[in-house]
Amino acid sequence: MSELAKPLDIDTVQAFVLIADFASFTRAAQALDTSQAAISLKLKRLEERLGQRLLERTPRHVRLTPAGAQFIHAARELLRAHERALGELQNAAPRRLQVGISDHVAGPDLPQLLQRITAYDPLLLIEVRIDSSRELTACFDRGELDAVIVRNEGRRADGEVLVVEGFGWFAAPTWQHQSGNPLRLATLAAPCGVRQLAVQALDDAGWPWIEVFIGGGVLAVGAAVSAGLGVAALAHRVAPPGTVDVAEHLGLPTLPMSEVVLHARPTDGRSRDTLRALSAAFRGALAR
Repeated sequence: MSELAKPLDIDTVQAFVLIADFASFTRAAQALDTSQAAISLKLKRLEERLGQRLLERTPRHVRLTPAGAQFIHAARELLRAHERALGELQNAAPRRLQVGISDHVAGPDLPQLLQRITAYDPLLLIEVRIDSSRELTACFDRGELDAVIVRNEGRRADGEVLVVEGFGWFAAPTWQHQSGNPLRLATLAAPCGVRQLAVQALDDAGWPWIEVFIGGGVLAVGAAVSAGLGVAALAHRVAPPGTVDVAEHLGLPTLPMSEVVLHARPTDGRSRDTLRALSAAFRGALAR
């Protein structure tokens, strides 16, 4: 049998797709619970099998070559067909994974992240709930959710830390603070952990403040900031495009760092694999 006639190895194809999706050998290795060296070897075997360079790798970037961009569509279809075949053979019903994601964590990358996970496991039905970290953690502890990605607002030492990130004080570029007046805040309703973090920092620094907008979600708070209603404490990743961090300009207090953690209770081995991929996907997105 010629080299080109040999069937493709599913594991090497999966490694290639994950590297491409995460733009990272490290994240792909985390998703597959293996080492970077093993992932690199899988990619090398696939490239040798196809006789094509599929990925360009530099110290800062991992991106598809023209051949890789052409092959990845067929690679995804192959993985989907493989999963469907296994599911039909085992007469498996679609599995359900209930995931909670904190409003202050979700960010603009959420649809793309969920799309990647769905493509990774086409037999999985993901139900996503967006809420406060406190409420989602309570739901997880009551067994109502299989996994949550939340900010660690207490002294809990359990869970997998995905990233530690900071906050800024964001406002519209044209917004001006009137000297001598309280700082105009846009926040989520109490008991939001980020709101508590922000007002505590202001109180400790002796900054008077007033809430001028209380939103039902980070998207609403971001809209209020963009409209020039006031300032909001937001992670840089979720701040609305075009807004600016006014902390240094106004001399506002530095906000403490915050842990984003994954709490998971996988129901089976395949769900455990999927949650590992979800963890790797969020690590990559949150680290940017």
